[in-house]
Amino acid sequence: MARILLGILFLWLAGLAQAAEPRLAPDGWEQQRTLVLGGQPVYLFMAKEGELTAQQRVARVQARLQVLEAADASHAVEATPYGQGAATGYRLSVNGKSLFNIVAGDLDPADGLSLQQSASNVQQRLNALRLAYLEEHSSGALATALALSLAGSVLFAALLYLMMILRRRALLRVSQRHALFPGWLNKRQTLQRLLQRAEGSIINLTTGLCVIFLSYLWLTWLLGRFPYTLPWSRRLGSFLWQLVASLGSDALGALPGLLTVGLIFLFTRLLTRGLQLIFDMAERGQLRFPGLHPETAGATRRLLGVVLWLFALTVAYPYLPGADSDAFKGMSVFFGLLVTLGSAGIMNHAMSGLVLVYSRALRPGDFVRIGDVEGVVTELSALSTKILTRQEHEVTLPNAVVVGGKVENYSRTSPGRGLILTTTVTIGYDTPWRQVSAMLELAAHRTSLADHTEAVVVRQLNLQDFYVEYELQLRAIADVLPQEVRSELHGHIQDTFNEFGVQIMSPHFMAQPEQAVMVQAAQWYAAPARPATAEGDQTK
Repeated sequence: MARILLGILFLWLAGLAQAAEPRLAPDGWEQQRTLVLGGQPVYLFMAKEGELTAQQRVARVQARLQVLEAADASHAVEATPYGQGAATGYRLSVNGKSLFNIVAGDLDPADGLSLQQSASNVQQRLNALRLAYLEEHSSGALATALALSLAGSVLFAALLYLMMILRRRALLRVSQRHALFPGWLNKRQTLQRLLQRAEGSIINLTTGLCVIFLSYLWLTWLLGRFPYTLPWSRRLGSFLWQLVASLGSDALGALPGLLTVGLIFLFTRLLTRGLQLIFDMAERGQLRFPGLHPETAGATRRLLGVVLWLFALTVAYPYLPGADSDAFKGMSVFFGLLVTLGSAGIMNHAMSGLVLVYSRALRPGDFVRIGDVEGVVTELSALSTKILTRQEHEVTLPNAVVVGGKVENYSRTSPGRGLILTTTVTIGYDTPWRQVSAMLELAAHRTSLADHTEAVVVRQLNLQDFYVEYELQLRAIADVLPQEVRSELHGHIQDTFNEFGVQIMSPHFMAQPEQAVMVQAAQWYAAPARPATAEGDQTK
């Protein structure tokens, strides 16, 4: 609170200094030629008088006014003509003391006033100022000003005290309301403290602004009670009035543009809502469009939404208040430079994300293998892809890396069913291939996590130099991770091969054996293999 009061005091003194400082408007040359008394313009000198310029004439009038006595104010200001022809003029004086002269060169043809009418108007202004001076400097006026100043100051202090009470009650109410928050929010102490601080800051800021405004009004009114400080009061009042008038004028002038911007954004909002409904139905499969798949409907909707809002912002930009100002243009250049310098890598990943989406290579929930990373896709964002591995580690891959590598999707061809898994073993040529196939099929049927409704496939992939490479393919049951199925399957393969006395070992020859490594025909159907039946099917 102390910092707020110090800030208020600083702004108060700064406003007072600014109000007391003489400033020149864009027409400052004209102000230098204007005679101002009591904060009011009296006369504009436009011509030279003898060797004196208009500015020197103003300075001479001010010097003469400073040497006047208080008793001179009780006499009326007189306007006396002098000279003839082109040298005709009017001399303004008070109590026989000359103030200044009005010459024909001071007349403005646009006003349409004669020399006599101009002198009469100036005489009336000076007399009005003289009477106001007498009234303000009377003893009764000073006593009244002091009484009013004291009463106004007491009222000002009372209003400040009332605002402090209201501020204290508002802060207390905020703290009590946060104490009554539901249990789920009370557990989030960080969010609660953030909301409480935000509301407290708003209350303190509002109180500070009210104190500054009230102090400004009180100071303006107080300075206006005394003749010597009346010019300061008028400057403060003029500054406040000009500020309010300028803000009001700018606000009224910005209303048509803001209305246009609002209509543009409202139309864009309605259009994006309609597109969202259509694409949501396409994503659920209720609507079908050529070239639009359910997997790409969400990304297409977001892209069209971004394009529509960028187009709406482009159209609405000229109607924004201050859009043609240099500050607005400078901000546009600054943000454009930031986007240009920082968007190269981001755009690369974003475009790669679009390639992943529209190629339908993967989607959240798919079991994939990307490089040496294998797991379930948990998130496919515009810049990166997140994969949950079997160790429950989350791996984040930039989309550019995913697009540049090989993506193996195990789930794409079997939606709603288990994954197709394969495993390989290498057995020497001295073991009948039929026996190996039968043992692999038997191990697959013993695996509880395999889907036994589909046939097991055994393939001889390669005939290597020293052994045969066999591949076993089966389908796992739904919602089971591949590593769990492989772990159980590998255990049954080892048990089955041990049960029938076949070593899972790939031989490497150091020299040509004495006897040919081959399988006799009598051992082609070694257990558990059986000869083909009459129907041509091999039983297991």
